[in-house]
Amino acid sequence: METVIVWLRRDLRLVDNPALYEAARRGARVIPVYIHDPEADGDWAPGAASRWWLHYSLQSLARTLRAAGSRLVLRRGPTLAALRALVGELGAQAESLAVYWNRRYEPAQIALARTVRTELEADGIGCASYNAGLLFEPGTVQTGSGGPYRVFTPFWRRCQQLGLEQTPLPAPARLPAVPRRLRSERLSALGLLPTVRWDAGLRETWSVGEAGAGERLAAFIETGLGDYPAARDVPAAPGTTRLSPHLHFGEIGPRQVLAALRAVSMAGGLDGGRGGESPVETLLRQLAWREFAHHILYHFPHTTHAPLDARYAGFPWRRSPRLLHAWQAGNTGVPLVDAGMRELWHTGWMHNRVRMVAASFLTKHCRIRWQEGARWFWETLVDADLANNTLGWQWAAGSGADAAPYFRVFNPQRQSERFDPQGEYLARWVPELAALAPRWRHRPWNAPAQGQGELMGGALEGAAPVDYPAPVVDLAQGREEALAAYRRHMRRQRGPA
Repeated sequence: METVIVWLRRDLRLVDNPALYEAARRGARVIPVYIHDPEADGDWAPGAASRWWLHYSLQSLARTLRAAGSRLVLRRGPTLAALRALVGELGAQAESLAVYWNRRYEPAQIALARTVRTELEADGIGCASYNAGLLFEPGTVQTGSGGPYRVFTPFWRRCQQLGLEQTPLPAPARLPAVPRRLRSERLSALGLLPTVRWDAGLRETWSVGEAGAGERLAAFIETGLGDYPAARDVPAAPGTTRLSPHLHFGEIGPRQVLAALRAVSMAGGLDGGRGGESPVETLLRQLAWREFAHHILYHFPHTTHAPLDARYAGFPWRRSPRLLHAWQAGNTGVPLVDAGMRELWHTGWMHNRVRMVAASFLTKHCRIRWQEGARWFWETLVDADLANNTLGWQWAAGSGADAAPYFRVFNPQRQSERFDPQGEYLARWVPELAALAPRWRHRPWNAPAQGQGELMGGALEGAAPVDYPAPVVDLAQGREEALAAYRRHMRRQRGPA
């Protein structure tokens, strides 16, 4: 009987899992295996929040596989050695052996898969890989001259021309039993959970696993999609899908999201949206931005640590452990930045608009290297995706693909006044500000002194916060210093006239 080892990685689901589907379709004895090998990620081994999510995602997958008649085999790396050991344990009982997997696109994972294929095929083991994680794999979306896109809008137009018609594969109805003699590591032995349990906020926020991903998508389509174009910019509202960690770990695939949106469109769609764009189209653009991130990382792998725009190499970043720590701890004295950083610490997630503001503040007002911010997000985000994280931070710093120009500096006060006018988000995550009237929450440094609040309609409107720090940088001064530094650097790049 043919035996296929399905090497699982960031595809922790049964629905629309091409490697698993093809193995089951062939009638093979299927061995689902996850190999814990953080060293295979090179400099980007999963951070603490990602490890937390991975633990519960593997736990959920193990339950799903048991319900289908199979079980999850857990092994430790190195990956190639673990696969060879599994092949050896199965070899005497199999007419033929093969290893299937779904592709990943990070530089270290591309190299790993190439090595695995070369070595296993040299051992006489068949190998096959599939696309489970993207609508359009890197290299399939090219400019007219055959090169990679560096700007999102033409990339998105080309994706639309190529067609958004992909259909997700069904889950196998039933899988054959895994031989009992095949040992599996205990999940707890992988050491993914923190020894000091700081994860209460994560546990109360997320429903990890394939079932949780499907429920979140269905709930968003039902209650959130219609308001998505406007609500997605409001951090106090549940206006975004929050699917990013589920997509990152492959608990749901982009083809499934696309199919759900296509079903809405076929049922009549939803009107509205910015510039006449429907909510479905707006969400499709966000899905395409994720595709663009993987496209950029694949073609420009150096961008994880160096600027895509070479003009920004050697930029005079400031080294200030004091400013960096204040930003990490959510104690900058700038309400929207602090609210976002505290939301991140508590939930492992941050609203996208607030991510942009927090990143702009660190790289522009504080002039701290974007790589420092990227590393902190990598450690604390449950959706810490190398492609998205890299693209986002380079965008904020002005050094990457389709990046904000260096002179675009988000004003945190104006951003919170515009997108959180009542200060609800600020009051939730910076409770020191909750006693202030909404207008002072955005600028507590201007609030009336304690006991000298304004009377508005008979109600006391002021009362400055007792225990909230002054801003670590003056917003206006920080902006001007950043612009001056960028202009000087650009002049040096151009050289003498």
